[in-house]
Order: sequence, then structure tokens, then C-alpha cells
Amino acid sequence: MTDMTERNRPETPEGAVESPGTRRTTKRGGGDPATRGRTTIADGVVEKIAGLAARDVLGVNAMGSGLSRSFGAMRDRVPGGSKSVARGVKAEVGELQTALDLEIVVDYGVSITDVARAVRENVIAAVERMTGLEVVEVNIAVSDVKLPDEEEEEEPESRLQ
Repeated sequence: MTDMTERNRPETPEGAVESPGTRRTTKRGGGDPATRGRTTIADGVVEKIAGLAARDVLGVNAMGSGLSRSFGAMRDRVPGGSKSVARGVKAEVGELQTALDLEIVVDYGVSITDVARAVRENVIAAVERMTGLEVVEVNIAVSDVKLPDEEEEEEPESRLQ
């Protein structure tokens, strides 16, 4: 190899000479790709996550007030309608934090304070794990107690046989 050929080859950072067919990779845009751009999470997404997490707690019979459950039951019966997992949940979502209000119905005989604590823990864990948002508060309103002898509103008897 001649002296001239050696001088025309680009050098690698360690000072080694690259071969003529080697492509050099250049980082563009600077920084980690995960930090380029913005992710926004809709209120409804957080509401669904919280609603599902709250329903998983033993002692939670239903979500929402009696009126919202009645409307929800009617909506569920309409063809093409779907169950609202966000019923009884209201979320306020910011860029880094979220606050939640939940309305629940508990089973008769359970400790309301224990159920509320378990709901808070489950909702906070699920929302923070799935969204990366900090949950600053979870307010829980117990709107009703489901008695053992009450009929289920969700499954009315059919008049057809």
C-alpha cells in the first residue's frame, strides 16, 4: 500500500483505519430515541385502567351511582353497546400526574375502610405501572351497600322463553 492511499482513508475514533467499503453510522437528532417526542394519555384511558383495577378488589360490588348503573345496564342491552369499564371513575390527567375520583358500591359485611384502602392501592399501582403518571390522589365515594337479598340489576329476567 502506498503512503497516499493510507492518508485518504478515514480514521475510526480509536485511530484504526477503516476499510474502503465500511459505512460510518452517524447519530442524528441527538439523544435517546425514547426522549424524542411527546406521549399524551387521554383521561378515558386512565379511567378505564382505574375502573378495572377497582373492580378487581374483593368487596367492590359495582362502580358508579344507582342512576349511572341503571343507564349503563340499559346501554349494555342495546345491540352493539358495550360495558363501560370507566363507569364511576373520573380522572384529571396532566403531563406528569393524575388525580382520580371513584364511586363504588360495596358488599354488605365488608369493612369499608379496608375496601377503600385496597382499591386505592390497586388503582395507584395499576395506573402508575401502565401510564408512568404519578397518582397524586384517589378519592373514593361509597354510594351504596349491596345487601345479600337484593336482586342483581345487571341481569333482568327475560320475558321470552
